[in-house]
Amino acid sequence: MNWHNLTAEETLKELSVSSKLGLSDGEVKKRQQTYGKNILTAKKRKSLILRFFAQFADFMILILIFAAFLSFLVSYLEGEPDFVDPIIILIIICMNATIGLMQEARAERALEALKKMSAPTAHALRDGKISVINSSELVPGDIILLETGGFIPADARLIESHNLKVEEASLTGESHSVEKAAEVRLKEDTTLGDRINLVLATSTVTYGRGLAVVTETGMNTQVGHIATMIMEDDTPMTPLQKRLAKTGKVLGISALIICVFIFVMGLLKQMPIFDMFMTSVSLAVAAIPEGLPAIVTIMLSLGVQRMAKKNAVIRKLPAVETLGSATVICSDKTGTLTQNKMTVTDICSLNGGEKMNSEFGSFLLSHAALCNDAILQIDKKSTSISGEPTESALVQAALNQGLNKLELEKSYQRINEIPFDSGRKLMTTVHKTADQTYRSITKGAFDFMINRCTQFYNKGQLYPMTSREKSRLNQLNNAMTEKALRVIAVAYKNLPYSSSRATPEELENNLIFIGLIGMIDPPREEVKEAVATCRQAGIRPVMITGDHVLTAAAIAKELGILRNDEHAITGEMLSKMSNEELCENIKEYSVFARVSPEHKVRIVKALQSQGEVVAMTGDGVNDAPALNAADIGCSMGITGTDVAKNASDMILTDDNFATIVSAVKEGRGIYDNIKKAVHFLLSSNIGEILTIFVAILLGLPTPLVAVQLLWVNLVTDSLPAIALGVEPVEKDIMKKAPISPKKGMFADGLAIRIIIEGCMIGSLALLAFIIGYHQFDIPASPGTNTPWVGRTMCFAVLSLSQLFHSFNMRSEHSLSEIGVFSNKNLVLSFIICTFLQVSVITFAPLASIFQIVPLTGKQWAITLLLAFTPIALVELQKKLNIISHKK
Repeated sequence: MNWHNLTAEETLKELSVSSKLGLSDGEVKKRQQTYGKNILTAKKRKSLILRFFAQFADFMILILIFAAFLSFLVSYLEGEPDFVDPIIILIIICMNATIGLMQEARAERALEALKKMSAPTAHALRDGKISVINSSELVPGDIILLETGGFIPADARLIESHNLKVEEASLTGESHSVEKAAEVRLKEDTTLGDRINLVLATSTVTYGRGLAVVTETGMNTQVGHIATMIMEDDTPMTPLQKRLAKTGKVLGISALIICVFIFVMGLLKQMPIFDMFMTSVSLAVAAIPEGLPAIVTIMLSLGVQRMAKKNAVIRKLPAVETLGSATVICSDKTGTLTQNKMTVTDICSLNGGEKMNSEFGSFLLSHAALCNDAILQIDKKSTSISGEPTESALVQAALNQGLNKLELEKSYQRINEIPFDSGRKLMTTVHKTADQTYRSITKGAFDFMINRCTQFYNKGQLYPMTSREKSRLNQLNNAMTEKALRVIAVAYKNLPYSSSRATPEELENNLIFIGLIGMIDPPREEVKEAVATCRQAGIRPVMITGDHVLTAAAIAKELGILRNDEHAITGEMLSKMSNEELCENIKEYSVFARVSPEHKVRIVKALQSQGEVVAMTGDGVNDAPALNAADIGCSMGITGTDVAKNASDMILTDDNFATIVSAVKEGRGIYDNIKKAVHFLLSSNIGEILTIFVAILLGLPTPLVAVQLLWVNLVTDSLPAIALGVEPVEKDIMKKAPISPKKGMFADGLAIRIIIEGCMIGSLALLAFIIGYHQFDIPASPGTNTPWVGRTMCFAVLSLSQLFHSFNMRSEHSLSEIGVFSNKNLVLSFIICTFLQVSVITFAPLASIFQIVPLTGKQWAITLLLAFTPIALVELQKKLNIISHKK
């Protein structure tokens, strides 16, 4: 259908919908069955079987499978076919692949859930009421509202347009915003870029507002036709994952070299060639941390889901790492530091404070309600106001005085408007009065309006605005801002013409000043504590606001953001500073008032030049550059535009500063837990390598065979590591300094601790082997070369010591402080893995398969004592650290 070739009325008729009522819920359900969801078809996923076999696409796994097949073939040719070892190896490999597939699926589900949480929404008219719905629920015929900063969720034909401009470069190649017009009807052969009566899915409203009817959804939209994918199926690796993948590769090559060396040494000591080959390859498979990036992905995803429950939706996984490094949080004031519950408390004329129920109050509040985009909805059951908090407060104040915005608009029909923007800090509407005259009304920041006024209104009369009146009004404005009130100035202008295409310069000069409106938005109760937590954590809170400097400073002092040795600065002062001056003095300022979005970018870059890691909040279209420039861009979930959300790394669903601080805490906790898991896995892997390596160096029989090594890897790697990933955040984590992004994962002695603990695990396993071999195997069968008991004890100690050691990883503090059972997931993983390990040893058919023997009570006592040793040694080391710190 060539929708651009139809008028708005014809389009509505074609789609069987009223622009006043929209679609009914029943009709929406019918159309959803016909047209489906408003989503683009995702890239076809690989089948479960293909994804399962993809788990085997590792060089070492393929070698191991080949070695198992070769082992069977040789034994068959020798007349003694050995089915057991190859089958057990294949079963263990398949179990590993299944676990890998489950982990992959879990990570995918977690990431998919995150995409849904940050999915775009649309304002649709249904059953006569404006509703906020998920954009995927839209159907052809839906009436949608378009506002500055919003994404266009589907292809639509405009019904109304008011100074509407849309950026659609990704679809049409047009580099500038395109001005749209609802009233035009275009030729059938009009090119896509010239269809100014249509708006297209995925484009952005950069200016003005409009009303449109959805014409195409999903794959029928223009973006669907050109197969553009909005959501990538593949999530890019985070810097941490990349570093760990690189580290894993280095460790893997090192392990491979050691395994080759072990194989050669075994040959030199005339050990069976196939046994040594199988042992070496199995050791390589067990020791190479190939699953490290995958486990980190799961841990990041689980952490991010936990953060989402606390109102912080992470859009980009790298932000989790960066959160832990944040040193400065730059926050908007209104709604983030404050409650966003604006209430008009004061009104003021040139004569001073006035009563709201006076003639002046009615004149001032009626003009404020008319120059306003808040939507008033009144029915028999309730009255509701939706819109920006400041505008909603003005409509409510007028309503309290019996001034209904809907009734006022009947007498003062809006015919034109110039939307608010951060540069002018003003909004203007043009109205046609009942007696066919025209009036423009302007409201906004006092500082930006006062010099545009040439007259003032006083008791029904107009008087010239001189410097004396300006000075008096400035005093009144300052008095209100000192009370921490947000102040809005209101003015008007009678026009000799309709000015339907007038510019801001024409409408916003030579104004008649009416008065000042003061409203309060009290600080959030939880923010003061959050600011104190920031200070304790080495993070500096900074307030950035468009409000008056006195208002901003008053609230900043109350919250503890502005301290005695810190200063407040205005955007005007900022503009006069060079970049060099700003960078040099940036740490002196904790409050930036009356700033524009361009100032925000300068502030971010100045802080970054001093080595700071900056989190920045924003909600408007013009905030996108600052959100992109910041290390962590935080957009507002309630008041934020789609443009801001798309530019951000994190969405605050409650628009709360305390949520940012909570997210930083969680980010630190997630990074800390990843370090714990990496610490655990690598120290365990080093222990496995050293057990075999040292035994062969000492001329001992091989302490573990291939199936035993693979089993140890299966039992000890996945569950405990993931359980460490959900370890509760340590209580004192916000008393530590931010994580330096310059420090590597293995800084602060972690690499040394991994090596020492790996040596400890390897030594304990080897000691178990030596005790078992020399104390039980040789005395029982002198001259034996098969270390049954030694191998069994080594097998048990190597796996159980790692499981006990996982508890050491939980914290730098003693287990007696944090509680042994406080991480229930780790306790459960310990019980499951211990049960599996003990079952293999005590259940005779399994013991036979794994080439081990049941242990006696005395042998179990020695095994458990050695396995528990890591807990005792590390706990002792923690106690000694506490004593040395106290000194």
